Amino acid sequence: MKRIYDFGRNPAQRNYTVTDLKALKGSDRKLSMSNPADRDQITACVDAGIDLFVVGTDQMEDVRELAPTHFAGAGSTWAQFGSDDEIVAHAFEAMRRGADMYYTLRSFDVMECMAREGIPVQSHIGLIPTFSHHYGGLRAFGRTSEEAMQVWERLKRMEDVGVFAVEVECLAEEVLLAINDKTSVVTFSLGSGMGGDAIFSFVADVCGEASEEEKPPKHAHAFGDVGRLHKQIHEERVAALGEFHREVVDGNFPYAPTNIGMKPDEKDKFLDALEGWTPTHQ
Repeated sequence: MKRIYDFGRNPAQRNYTVTDLKALKGSDRKLSMSNPADRDQITACVDAGIDLFVVGTDQMEDVRELAPTHFAGAGSTWAQFGSDDEIVAHAFEAMRRGADMYYTLRSFDVMECMAREGIPVQSHIGLIPTFSHHYGGLRAFGRTSEEAMQVWERLKRMEDVGVFAVEVECLAEEVLLAINDKTSVVTFSLGSGMGGDAIFSFVADVCGEASEEEKPPKHAHAFGDVGRLHKQIHEERVAALGEFHREVVDGNFPYAPTNIGMKPDEKDKFLDALEGWTPTHQ
């Protein structure tokens, strides 16, 4: 555990620092990474020993309460802000709240601006779902030599402007294995094989939360079956609400044990008072 000051100038501790993650390059150690979406999931990830988090900026207060020592990134979606100034301002806000890095898909100029100000910047290579219109839909990347070189050149451009880390999504495993040690950029592999410095997967995928109708992506592997529990909870909820409705309609509920009674002898006093009551003013 490392003693630090966070980017809001608060004394803190972290399980991993920027320097620690950079030092993973070339090592056999792989870190786990996931995206807890609420307080229950944050606590579950902590209890499970997950190493690194990526969350929404509005979750940072919960993360710092429930996982005060975890390295946690925040960020914004591509279309969340219109101007460069807005996104840079949001990056500073995320860091003030306790983020350890900031995710952006915006231009190299924006990435360079943030990095120049000292913000550890994370971006994205391989499949970027936001840009799937440009790619002809959701698909794998780097399956040809030409496309693999395009991904490599984009990564090197990011490195040149100061990007600290990238999510590598659905890139051919051979490509990431070949390029990972040729860059100082920390890589988070999502569906891109064992070449990443950390292995990232979504909480919903890890826990098996997809419904029977949903088809998880190829990279998703369910280590649990929380979806079954969600279905069971829904069925139990429907059954309970249905029984409540029927008992109300049949005139049986509320049941006597659920009702409140007056103190002894107070009912008759109240009824006498009510019978003899006259308004004091009209």
